[in-house]
Amino acid sequence: MLQLLVAMRPDVVLLDLHMPRLSGIEIAPHIKRDYPGVRVLVLTGDGEDSQVLALLRAGVDGYLLKTAHIEEVIRAVREVYAGSVVLSPQITAKVVRQMAPATDSGNLAPDFPVEGPTARETAVLRLVAQGKTNREIGQALSISHRTVQGHLANLYGKLNVNTRTEAVTEALRLGWIDLK
Repeated sequence: MLQLLVAMRPDVVLLDLHMPRLSGIEIAPHIKRDYPGVRVLVLTGDGEDSQVLALLRAGVDGYLLKTAHIEEVIRAVREVYAGSVVLSPQITAKVVRQMAPATDSGNLAPDFPVEGPTARETAVLRLVAQGKTNREIGQALSISHRTVQGHLANLYGKLNVNTRTEAVTEALRLGWIDLK
């Protein structure tokens, strides 16, 4: 595999974690260390918690489940190529659960005032934290997926973030939502 990187010089590598000879878990850190300009998008069937965090710490640029539709994979490749970090909603939920430092009460206390979310924005945030897609959130709340996108855009502005993962992480930190 590493010989192919030298020969082909790709911009983005789609990496399966369960390859026959060398596992993606072993090779991802080597790619990021030895070929820093190469973006790595991991595809996996399970999204085991310990693997997710280890690979994110190793610097992978994206993490999708193999159940993702081809359009989602294509979008992820483009976003990773452009410099974004892409996580499937299910992976985002796992990362947030592992990284959210709760206080004794289980809530995260804000350290600066921020305009709070509306009731609908709170409902959207909770469903995002559960790993739901915009369409699934729309169905659950009886609104269109475009309306969900609008609520997320409002939340991104209030929280000064750019991604779903950042929004949920910041909302947890501020105590806007919890994972119960």
